[in-house]
Amino acid sequence: QVQLVESGGGLVQAGGSLRLSCAASGSTFSRYAMGWFRQAPGKEREFVAAITRSYGNTAYADSVKGRFTISRDNAKNTVYLQMNSLKPEETAVYYCAASKRGGISPGDYDTWGQGTQVTVSS
Repeated sequence: QVQLVESGGGLVQAGGSLRLSCAASGSTFSRYAMGWFRQAPGKEREFVAAITRSYGNTAYADSVKGRFTISRDNAKNTVYLQMNSLKPEETAVYYCAASKRGGISPGDYDTWGQGTQVTVSS
């Protein structure tokens, strides 16, 4: 079973950038598709981005296309989320997740990190 630890969250002004990292341990990282999700207070957890196991094919929520980039470094057992041009409404707890199947629904993912807070001020 893989374990996930996110880092890189914080407070940023609207229009700014942050890079989130998610370090994996405990299992073979390259066997897992990885995803980023976010959850704002009072809202459901929503898909942000995903990347496949081997070829690194990516998928994004429409709301973040062109601004966010997901990437992975299998040698470092880490997945990243580069977030540019951040908006106040993107304030949320951001979670990384691992799946042996892949997908864009939270139900497709088996293992979750503890989350990292991203706050975008206006």
